[in-house]
Amino acid sequence: MSPETLAEVMEATWPPASYRTLGPFTLRDGAGGGKRVSAASCDGPVTEAEVDAAEAAMAQPLMLIRAGQDRLDATLAARGWQIIDPVVAYAAPVQALTADLPTLAAFPHWPPLEVARSIWAEGGIGPARIAVMERVGGPKAALLARSGDRPAGAAFVACHGSEAMLHALEVRPSHRRQGVGQTLIHAAANWAAAQGATRLSLVVTRQNAAARALYARLGMETVGQYHYRMK
Repeated sequence: MSPETLAEVMEATWPPASYRTLGPFTLRDGAGGGKRVSAASCDGPVTEAEVDAAEAAMAQPLMLIRAGQDRLDATLAARGWQIIDPVVAYAAPVQALTADLPTLAAFPHWPPLEVARSIWAEGGIGPARIAVMERVGGPKAALLARSGDRPAGAAFVACHGSEAMLHALEVRPSHRRQGVGQTLIHAAANWAAAQGATRLSLVVTRQNAAARALYARLGMETVGQYHYRMK
């Protein structure tokens, strides 16, 4: 999965409220939806003057640095921009992640049920991030997982062509380490297969060791990485 494909799928399945181009930079307005939809990004080489212009145009300077953008990374570092939240992308063929799940173990639906919204809210995924989901124009679904006949987790999945991407996976603290996260990934793959998608991907912060271990156990492979710089 190339950095360009990863960026395209992320943009389509977790879109900003608006964006504009400034030279080689794309500046995004996430409307409170988090770093992923609020960070600027760069396509191509840049000059110091173009960096000046981009920095001046952002109320809160935040840049997404993809693999291979070492020169931009060094330029921002020299200007005092700090690295935050290194991210790892994982992916696997959809068919490798599908599974037969017990009835109502997890099910797709749209719009999100209030209980799914509640689970997300408990994990800090509030209305601004729900609004990101609502902006997705392609196939999409909220997923609600149950454990012991109780709502246990929620996630969001969307498709862009043959690519599916999972976002906002949240498991209630009382249900962690009980297989709920794995169930949500299988449910996402089952839904994606029904949409004709051939690959499922997701991104996670590098420091989230527990989630990364789960993805590795499921056979998902590292397909990319990026980090943010903030001033």
